[in-house]
Amino acid sequence: MDTRADSDAHVEDNRRYWDERVPIHVASPFYDLPGFRAGDEDFDPFQLEEIGDVDGLELAHLQCHIGLDTLAWARRGARVTGLDFSARAIEAATGLAEEIGLADRARFVAADALDAAQALGRHRFDLVYTGAGALMWLPDINLWAAAVAALLRPGGRLYLAEFHPLTGVLDDDHGATAVADYFARTARTYRSPGSYADWNAETVHDTATEWHHTLGDVISALAGAGLRIEFVHEHDTIPFQRYGALVTDGGRFRYPDGAAGLPLMYSLSATAPH
Repeated sequence: MDTRADSDAHVEDNRRYWDERVPIHVASPFYDLPGFRAGDEDFDPFQLEEIGDVDGLELAHLQCHIGLDTLAWARRGARVTGLDFSARAIEAATGLAEEIGLADRARFVAADALDAAQALGRHRFDLVYTGAGALMWLPDINLWAAAVAALLRPGGRLYLAEFHPLTGVLDDDHGATAVADYFARTARTYRSPGSYADWNAETVHDTATEWHHTLGDVISALAGAGLRIEFVHEHDTIPFQRYGALVTDGGRFRYPDGAAGLPLMYSLSATAPH
């Protein structure tokens, strides 16, 4: 188990890691900023169905990176606040909001998600949103749940769409064999040059640390923070080819027909008491 000092050092390494990759992501076809400026968005269909109409809602997006999903919600009528621990990501998101004419509906704040309530001035929101690939960067899932609860108005809702924690312990080729301990809570530190958006990019800050949170950990943390779990849905598609055996499915990837399917993502909704 990490000490607090260990976790703080890992988070600082992660911040440097992400700061360096912001300009890579802004320039990469993976994020396709020209397409986004033209009106494209990349939500999973289940997210749009499960969240529903956001017009007029105050929405906080934790770990928003360069703000594409945040601003997509603003285009759909929400008043949005994006938060990320990378100041360079927040600069990029703020610039993009101004460029596409949404600066009056969107603000971006540089802060750690675990400090979100303080960073956002104890403001309360109708909806807190967190997208895929976020929770693994947090050392303490209970502090995250408490931060979410502190951000919600009475009756407000958390919506989380995340990679299923099972995907972190399966083999890369077929995604059918467990090669790691699902219940291990120790931090995993590794070196990863380049970026998933451009593996050939030259980078210096290549050390990153992830924390594994089981599905039970996430649900229990939110319940412990006083939120009521409305649903947990497991999904058989994922936005990228996580394993070599996955096949395309309308812009997403899934296990091929006839293969033993496993959950690739999950979504969760939880509400604050009135």
